[in-house]
Amino acid sequence: MHLFSLRTWQLGVKALLLHPLRSLLTVLGIFIGVASVIWLLAIGEGISAKAQEQIAGLGAENIIVRSIKPPSETTAGMSGPVPYGLTRADYDRLVRIPTIKDALRIRELRRQFRFKDRLLDGRLVACTPDYAAATVQSVASGRFISAADMINAKNVCVLADGAAARLFPYEQPIGHAIHVDADYYQVIGVMRPRASSAGIGGSLAAQDFSRDVYIPIQTHWKRIGDTTVTRGAGTFEGEILELSQITLRVRSVDDVPRTAEVVEATLQPFHKKSDYAVTVPLELLEQARTTRLMFIVLLGLIAAISLVVGGIGIMNIMLATVTERTREIGIRRALGAKRGDITRQFLAETTVLSALGGVTGILGGLTCRPLSALARGFMESTFPTAMNDLPELVRSVEPQIVGWSIPLAFGISVAVGVLFGLYPAIRAARMDPIEALRHQ
Repeated sequence: MHLFSLRTWQLGVKALLLHPLRSLLTVLGIFIGVASVIWLLAIGEGISAKAQEQIAGLGAENIIVRSIKPPSETTAGMSGPVPYGLTRADYDRLVRIPTIKDALRIRELRRQFRFKDRLLDGRLVACTPDYAAATVQSVASGRFISAADMINAKNVCVLADGAAARLFPYEQPIGHAIHVDADYYQVIGVMRPRASSAGIGGSLAAQDFSRDVYIPIQTHWKRIGDTTVTRGAGTFEGEILELSQITLRVRSVDDVPRTAEVVEATLQPFHKKSDYAVTVPLELLEQARTTRLMFIVLLGLIAAISLVVGGIGIMNIMLATVTERTREIGIRRALGAKRGDITRQFLAETTVLSALGGVTGILGGLTCRPLSALARGFMESTFPTAMNDLPELVRSVEPQIVGWSIPLAFGISVAVGVLFGLYPAIRAARMDPIEALRHQ
């Protein structure tokens, strides 16, 4: 004889249909629990995947060394522009490390760009031809900086998509010249849109690529130089900086940790003011993966609370049902039903409730992506300013359904239903038939 015969299931469903609203509310508790498990894990996975994508965009085989301006107290008493940060000599030292495949030099400055009467405050990036590949960017039209541009220190530039849209809303940018300080730079290319990178600690600030203008680094050294001066109302500030960043590409991922130690040891003797920082994306990626697991466990526990609450609801309803059906239980026992039959009857009812809640909860959980996209579209159209002020990570994150969360949530929902329905079922089975028949 089967543990649950077809007749047992039929009687269970029929008993639940006698109180449809009560059964529906009980199913709703399980539905919310299962859907919340899938939703929270999907949102957590989406946030984690976006963060890992941004870190991975820095390159698992890369080591990033950035200049950091030392605190003002370390330069107190020094007159004139203050030198700090990475130098061209540092670059020459680092490229001699055997495990380094190649290196990328970058110099960044805040500048105002002008074409006719249109102005743009953005970032002037002096770089080499490898910069586009290193930052995972591609050209939309024209071309990027070439080796010939570098050798001849040409006055050419490439515009990021946002810079091109701001300075050339009606014209084709390529072939025109934009004004930067006292020089003109001919536009030779426009880049495709590139999402902002997240800030990582204090050594690698968040970068918005949309307002960049790229020029050959040799042109920067020839036209602008290493000294920059900022004048304000009654203030004068100057600094000497040769390189803002050196991105090192290691021959093998396995060599990254050891190479990072060598880089630190190579630079330390020449920098006594702590004016640089070494960032290893591979280590950050491993930390992000560990954080992802912790995040998933935390969100899973929070969502599991909803399932427990739903289970308590099942127990509450089934205890009330046992009290209501005391006379029915007595009649069934008098007609020969055993305790096991009564237990199976009530367990079948709780299993049906929890399974139905689990199935509907899964369907509700699978609507996570379309509903979140709909909500984001509604918020962007209703509150555009508030949405634009949010970080790029928040605005662009998309929930990603975690495959194993679906069977896990369903299994837990059924288990919760059975566990929380077991006590009412046993209580009903242990009821004295004579006393049950006397119940009014």
